[in-house]
Amino acid sequence: MSDFSGATLMITGGTGSFGNTVLKHFIETDIGEIRIFSRDEKKQDDMRHDLQLRYPDFAKKVKFFIGDVRDARSIQDAMPGVDYIFHAAALKQVPSCEFFPMQAVQTNIIGTDNMLHAAVDAKVRRVVCLSTDKAAYPINAMGISKAMMEHVVFANARVAAERGNTTICLTRYGNVMCSRGSVIPLFIDQIRAGKPITITNPEMTRYLMNLDEAVELVKFAFANANPGDLFIQKADACTIADLAKAVQKLFGDTGTRIIGTRHGEKLFETLMTMEESARAEDMGGYFRVSADNRDLNYDKYVVSGVVRESFCEPYTSHNTKRLDVDGTVQKLLTTDYVKDEINKSIG
Repeated sequence: MSDFSGATLMITGGTGSFGNTVLKHFIETDIGEIRIFSRDEKKQDDMRHDLQLRYPDFAKKVKFFIGDVRDARSIQDAMPGVDYIFHAAALKQVPSCEFFPMQAVQTNIIGTDNMLHAAVDAKVRRVVCLSTDKAAYPINAMGISKAMMEHVVFANARVAAERGNTTICLTRYGNVMCSRGSVIPLFIDQIRAGKPITITNPEMTRYLMNLDEAVELVKFAFANANPGDLFIQKADACTIADLAKAVQKLFGDTGTRIIGTRHGEKLFETLMTMEESARAEDMGGYFRVSADNRDLNYDKYVVSGVVRESFCEPYTSHNTKRLDVDGTVQKLLTTDYVKDEINKSIG
């Protein structure tokens, strides 16, 4: 934790699942201050009281800032003195972004640009932005907005590197189990209500990551990033049918009902495209996709081109390690949410 010793870390969208897990990892370390920047005062108040209860000796390290990344002034006002940023603020729900795409544009694209400009102006040392598998080969409004967000990150990273003050990088990961809007809490609620689990498409595959793994990915990116790098964590996957069976093994079998795909859903998740894999570096548990640092002088590429492999396989939830039902059960048991829900059932 030496890089964070005495430093100030800001988490945008910090009252969400990711922000809560970051606090669990950092609050008892020698970090100087953690700033939670978000727009929901009720969630901030709940988090404040929870921290005072669980971490009475460390809660004063956490400072709360009401604001919205859409409002450039509010993010600027929270920025002085910040050393590092984990940018998690986003609209993440696929159906709601499909019906209100301009809201996704305002938060995911313009909000990210506001944050990055404020960070560079304040000479923040490192910024790690969080993206999603849905940005790779996007088919829905949420994914398209995140794909544009990634390009905003790359453009700002290039400018920041030229100024020499701020290193900006990106992480991309699949569904985080039991995070806001994920299907596992819905399955558990349906079982407790005695209703069948609703499945969109049994053959869909989804990556399985827990929140701790998501934080470890961001920490790895923080420690290893060059300007504009994209980091991807290797992850296991399962079918939606096996995920439903795994949840039922833990909480009871109430049957299943197939309802068909929702607006903008994919059959499988892609974490790294074929084009990105051509310049990816395998770093063990992670891939690093280096920034494409070509400039606007297109003529030299028209004349000489760049030699690349003609085909590289994308990295998807269809071709990664596939867990069976028992393996999925074990993966579910790595989440605090599932363990807490099991304890509630026992109690």
